[in-house]
Amino acid sequence: MLLIKLLALIPLVILMQGCLVFHTVSYEINLDNEKSGTVTMQVIDIRSDAMNTSELDRDKKQLFQDMLKGDDYVNQMRDEGKNILDRQLYVSNDKLNGTVKYSFEDISKVEGIMYQEPFYFLTIGLEDSIISTNGEVIISEGHKRIMWDNSLKTLKFQMFSADVESGSFVELTKYLEEE
Repeated sequence: MLLIKLLALIPLVILMQGCLVFHTVSYEINLDNEKSGTVTMQVIDIRSDAMNTSELDRDKKQLFQDMLKGDDYVNQMRDEGKNILDRQLYVSNDKLNGTVKYSFEDISKVEGIMYQEPFYFLTIGLEDSIISTNGEVIISEGHKRIMWDNSLKTLKFQMFSADVESGSFVELTKYLEEE
């Protein structure tokens, strides 16, 4: 359940409003100092859960026009403390993937990561799946926490979002070529 809340903050998901799903999301956070830096976020295997043509058309518009090319998305992210530097959609291994790169002045704007010397940490729900990280995962009764020592200048983590290969999700790769 907390993964859904976490994912609501992810830049590529903000405009998707529950109609687009993806397999995994990964973050690489490069720190300039204790609290500022850049993020490269990668979303793998983006698909639509549309049940009809009009829902699919809406999903394609949100992804290919609003998010990939729209100024409103850039302005919304800026309001959240994320200055978009680059955004791309691309096909790799026959899957539609997306990358967003942004700068930030406050590490807490990056999915709520907190800094308390000498550690950075991200707290998530027990049900959320961490695939990999260069930090240490600590599991307690009520949550999981990824912790990184402040000697690291690059913080990384990857999380599972949805099993997009099961069900009736629409692959969007062919629609990228139409844009």
